[in-house]
Amino acid sequence: MKLNRVESTRSRHRRVRRKVGGTGDRPRLAVFRSHQHIYAQVIDDQQQHTLVAASSLEPEFKTQYGEGDTCAASTQIGKLIAERSLAKGIQKVVFDRGGKLYHGRVKALAEAAREAGLEF
Repeated sequence: MKLNRVESTRSRHRRVRRKVGGTGDRPRLAVFRSHQHIYAQVIDDQQQHTLVAASSLEPEFKTQYGEGDTCAASTQIGKLIAERSLAKGIQKVVFDRGGKLYHGRVKALAEAAREAGLEF
């Protein structure tokens, strides 16, 4: 039976979430990608608490970078989430791509976060 795109994404997401979990020492960097925007959260799964979040919908992000290239926006969100995480003392995370393929905007966010100082 062939799965459609949504079912394939859900299947990958369930498979990844079975293996990837965040702790207090090494929280999970979760990425959600919609058609126009990208969201990133650093989550402690044991406490069920979001420690840091950033998205392309934030007013300061929109005024600074405006509308346009979504891949460039992903790079900026990666840098922003890394800066906020490092400010809270979080250096090591576990990367959760949210069922999406590690390609394009998800990859751009991950590489920017690594360059900005996050380890995963």
